[in-house]
Amino acid sequence: MTPDQITLIQESFTKVAPISDAAAEIFYARLFEIAPEVKPYFKNDMTEQGAKLMATLSVVVNGLRDLEKIVPVAQKLAVKHVDYGVKAEDYTQVGSALIYTLGQGLQDDFTPELQEAWVQAYTTLSGVMIDAAYGSTKAAE
Repeated sequence: MTPDQITLIQESFTKVAPISDAAAEIFYARLFEIAPEVKPYFKNDMTEQGAKLMATLSVVVNGLRDLEKIVPVAQKLAVKHVDYGVKAEDYTQVGSALIYTLGQGLQDDFTPELQEAWVQAYTTLSGVMIDAAYGSTKAAE
């Protein structure tokens, strides 16, 4: 990620934060639509789950300029998700749901340049997470 991409992501997230409840609802509705097989992973209250998602995204977005601090947290989170049954291939659908949600929430502000920045950030972070949870061969797939 370039410094400009990080700036774009951080600026766009300030527009998503005020609609975080709606964004979380859109995200999970889309995720369950495109990957119904992941729904059993979520056994708790979805409102609470949505709040956790948005809080985690906030930490990641705000930490993009200091990856050394957020990477270990992301790695621990990935390992924990294995216990819930999450598979390496699930990260693709999560990324798709995230990009869809951002497009819905930001609408015309979700330019191709901004989309590419978010895809780059998600690809980087999900690769680190997959590597931590499943090994480098899965992260490369």
